[in-house]
Amino acid sequence: MRTRSQSRNLHHQQQQAPPIVEPFNLEEPIENPAPPLAPMDDTRTMAQLLQAPTEVYEDTIVIPEINVNFELKHGLINLVQNKQFFGHDKEDPHAHIRYFNKITSTMRFPDIPSTSIKLMLFLFSLEGSARIWLEKEHPRSILTWDDLVSKTTNLRNEITRFQQRFDESFYEAWDRFNDLLGLRKKTRSVKP
Repeated sequence: MRTRSQSRNLHHQQQQAPPIVEPFNLEEPIENPAPPLAPMDDTRTMAQLLQAPTEVYEDTIVIPEINVNFELKHGLINLVQNKQFFGHDKEDPHAHIRYFNKITSTMRFPDIPSTSIKLMLFLFSLEGSARIWLEKEHPRSILTWDDLVSKTTNLRNEITRFQQRFDESFYEAWDRFNDLLGLRKKTRSVKP
């Protein structure tokens, strides 16, 4: 007579029996041999292949070429950074641009257009999700100050008029909305 635990163990051992594996015969031909490797058309060296592509890291804002000796002073950058835009719900991007215009309109440099100075300084006025938004834009997509202002206006309009598309799930719409806000994390969580 067996006890209940002995019966369970015997039943468990019968279920966990290892599968029988047939030995591999080296003399039999392989039915589906791997296709031969194609020659590589890429003639770059290993050092060249390991270099990071630089075109991916181009800035969104294109600064027009300045033909005079000019550099941004730390005081100017600090002045702009004193009132940074973070992209929080309660912040108004248009108010930020108006304030930024007031600060940069007081700066005059001979032979340098004020729009070039604005484009150079604008990145320093952003932080948090606002900076993430700008970095998500296509490289070299902002060529003028008007481009930058219109992108800001378009983004605000997209957010305020946001609607779920007919053919998208709630989760897809939520991801798209968070993309607009710049809130989506680099790694995505698993959806239920």
